[in-house]
Amino acid sequence: MQGSLYVALSSQIALERRLTTLADNVANANTTGFRATEVKFNEVLANTGSTDVSFVDQGQDYLTTANGGLKSTGSQLDFAIRGDAWFMIESPTGKMLTRDGRFTLTNTGQVVNINGYPVLDPGEAPIQLDPDGEPPKAGRDGGLTQDGFRRGAIGLFSADFRDGFTRKAALGIVPTIPPEPVLDADSAGLVQGYIENSNVNALSEMSRLIVISRAFENTSAMTKATEDTYKQAIRTLGSGS
Repeated sequence: MQGSLYVALSSQIALERRLTTLADNVANANTTGFRATEVKFNEVLANTGSTDVSFVDQGQDYLTTANGGLKSTGSQLDFAIRGDAWFMIESPTGKMLTRDGRFTLTNTGQVVNINGYPVLDPGEAPIQLDPDGEPPKAGRDGGLTQDGFRRGAIGLFSADFRDGFTRKAALGIVPTIPPEPVLDADSAGLVQGYIENSNVNALSEMSRLIVISRAFENTSAMTKATEDTYKQAIRTLGSGS
C-alpha cells in the first residue's frame, strides 16, 4: 500500500514540474525568439522486496529545437537566425544567449539589444559601428558593412544544452557547456529586417496544460484515497488489538 502511495507522489512531483514548464511556455507564446521548454522523464525502479516498484524521476528540462516563424519588420537593426544558432549578449550578470534580434544603435555606435545590453561579435567582444554612417548591411555570416566598409560582425553561436541550462528571464539562456562560434554559414545564417516569433504553439500547449492538470487532479484524488484506506486499516487493526 505504501508503495502505491509513493508512486502516486512521484507522479505528482513530475506532473507539477510539467505544469510549470507548460504554463511558462503559454505565457511566452508571443515573446520574440522564445524557445519552448520540454521535460524528459525517466523510469526509476526500486526494489521493495518481492517486487520492483516503478517510479518516475523529477525529469530533466530541454529546449525544443524548432525555429519560430520569421516576421518582417523592415528595420535594418532587426535580425533573425535561420538554423540552430544564437546571438550572445553581455548582461550585467554575465554573457547569455538569445534568439531575440531586436537591436538598436547607441549614440556612440554600439550595437545593443532592447535592454541596452551589448551584442557581441564572434570573439565575444562588443560591436562598434559608425554612429554617423549609413544603416548597416548584414551578410548571412553576420558581417556588418557601412558605407562600403566592413565594420564588424554579429556573432552567431552554437550551444549544447544536454548538460543543462539556466534561463535569464524569458529572453536569455545560459548553457552549462560554453557555446562556440558558428564557423559554417551554411548551417546557420543571419537574416536582416526580420525577427523570430516564439516557437510555442499556444493552442497545442493549452490543450496539453488541460490534460496534465486533469492528470494531476486524478493523481491527487488517488493519493487521498490511498491515504484514507491506510488510515482506516490502522484504525481497524488498532481497535482489534
